[in-house]
Amino acid sequence: MAENGNGAAAQPQQAAQPPQVKMSILGQFIRDMSFENIVAQKGLTSGEVQPNIQVQVSLDARKRGVEHQYEVVSKYKVTSTNSADNAPLFLLEIDYGAIFHVEGVPEEQLHPFLLIECPRQVFPFVRRIISDVTRDGGFPPLNIDTVDFLALYRQELARRAAAQQSSEKAS
Repeated sequence: MAENGNGAAAQPQQAAQPPQVKMSILGQFIRDMSFENIVAQKGLTSGEVQPNIQVQVSLDARKRGVEHQYEVVSKYKVTSTNSADNAPLFLLEIDYGAIFHVEGVPEEQLHPFLLIECPRQVFPFVRRIISDVTRDGGFPPLNIDTVDFLALYRQELARRAAAQQSSEKAS
């Protein structure tokens, strides 16, 4: 074994390793929520109802005043209409926030990390809330399908690129 200048065994040189990614959820909360049971409001009878469910998801993330802390908000809009006559059944809107401590993510990868991985971590909690609210609102519990946050992120990038191209052509 090789020795360094003071007689101790020299440690083999290790290749530079990327920093270890550390993420923890510091808190989760419902920022805003609204549920409208349109069937009950109009006094309609359930009769022959074949629900058509539409789920829209949008995401937002921002840096907080504390180092390495970020707030990520997932916004869900769930609309249910009757397939037979397109009459609205219910509307659920929820803004679900979470505070994350994130370290070791390179700056160029931070935006996709916050809008893909962070919402993925809290999605099971949002799914449970949506299920409970629809059940408590008089409908069968709605277990929304898993959201593909990577595809959602890519769609948003494509939408922004198209908007930028059209604004450049208009100039």
